[in-house]
Amino acid sequence: MSNGVALDIQGLSKQFKGKRGLRVEALCGLTMQVPQGEVFGFLGPNGAGKSTTIKCLMGLIAPTAGSATIIGETIGSVESRMKVGFLPENPAFYDYLSAEEYLQFVGRTFRMPDDLLARRVEESLRLLELSDARKRPIRSYSKGMVQRVGLAQTMIHDPELYILDEPMSGLDPIGRALVKDIILDLKKRGKTVFFSTHITDDVEKVCDRVGVIVKGRLMALDRVETIMRSGIEGYVVQTKAGIGNHTALASFGLIRSSEVFREYSVPAGRFNEFTALVSHHALEITLIETKRKDLEAFFLEIVENVAR
Repeated sequence: MSNGVALDIQGLSKQFKGKRGLRVEALCGLTMQVPQGEVFGFLGPNGAGKSTTIKCLMGLIAPTAGSATIIGETIGSVESRMKVGFLPENPAFYDYLSAEEYLQFVGRTFRMPDDLLARRVEESLRLLELSDARKRPIRSYSKGMVQRVGLAQTMIHDPELYILDEPMSGLDPIGRALVKDIILDLKKRGKTVFFSTHITDDVEKVCDRVGVIVKGRLMALDRVETIMRSGIEGYVVQTKAGIGNHTALASFGLIRSSEVFREYSVPAGRFNEFTALVSHHALEITLIETKRKDLEAFFLEIVENVAR
């Protein structure tokens, strides 16, 4: 039973034998859960352990310790893989096949009925904007088109969970926007998406939660909106010039002024004081903009702390 949990990881570890027989700890005691219907971003720098985690989940390598389940099925089992749409970091295909032929091949490995498979092939090719190239061999495709074929094959059997390793790698801005739209559409349909990336903007735009992994260890796990809210550093507040006593705001940094407005930099801890002064001295606020750390700043701060 999955009990509403799509991905349950408990103490997952992986060691490799490095140079001169030394043991390299690529993954250390990873523990977390991803509930069904969530978009989860697995964020980390290159070499952090993201792909190692995904390979363990997909049964491509065996973990040294720990366990995990995919919608209630133990990782590495046929039953667990049947419930996943998987995109590896560097997808490779039988490149003499066309996109249409390859999707038919994938669907048959999942034992899909012919009529359902034909319908899903059409839908996937259209959604990933591959219809015009459907008959051409994959070897003639650009890197971005190959990546889109990879995404199409994850969707062909309509799984409940999508595990995507760097799904926007090699895509141009239009392709990246397309993939983000697809991920959000999957969420609307109640699907679960777990994807790795080292690009914070991807996470900020589409994820409910984010886990930050550095040197094989999970260093942070929280909702994206909570991280963004906690990163508020202050406010830029614009007041109307020519109204009230502005000298009362002299202790706040004046950014710029004109005959129409004055703009102040207000620290987060002094915002209530600022608004109280505005009210007391009959001033008028015309605009408030939040100054915050973005997810990139949050991520870099974690990485730098680990490096120290």
